[in-house]
Amino acid sequence: MVEPDLKYCPKCDDEYRAEIEKCAVCCIDLITGRQKIEMQEERRKKFESRVSDISPDDDLVRIRRGPLAEMRYLENLLDAERIGTLLVGDKETCGKDRFGNTLSTPTAYDLMVKREEGMEALHIIEEEHRRTTGLDEFDHANADSVYNPAAAEACCPACGHSFPTSETACPDCGLGFG
Repeated sequence: MVEPDLKYCPKCDDEYRAEIEKCAVCCIDLITGRQKIEMQEERRKKFESRVSDISPDDDLVRIRRGPLAEMRYLENLLDAERIGTLLVGDKETCGKDRFGNTLSTPTAYDLMVKREEGMEALHIIEEEHRRTTGLDEFDHANADSVYNPAAAEACCPACGHSFPTSETACPDCGLGFG
């Protein structure tokens, strides 16, 4: 239960006393319990207003392409959020068996959603990816670092360790640059 007079982290959902301003784990500004209640109510209304059925007149967009098992997993994830989906097999990816016969089952499928729900669907998939890969805990501060062999020193994009460019791998995490 959300207490209106307490504060909450919008990312990890931790609860804090009213005088605390930042989340100790995520280092982001906290929101009040009243704000959290409003956000939950808005999300509930949005969820209840969704119609998960897809009709032939709907404007659909492809949000992912991949093997059937992966697309089924994402389809179930979106269905739980009442976002309608349609899986479409790509005929171009129908392969051949070991005897040279053309297979009628595609190897790639397109996951389609209504255009107006596309951004929400992508957000849900991205959050699931972050949750299942542990990327929420990863420090992205050095992710844009570029290894320049002409420079005297490099910053590893994986771990942030600084090292001389005479080395072809990061001595801290082992990421190779050769």
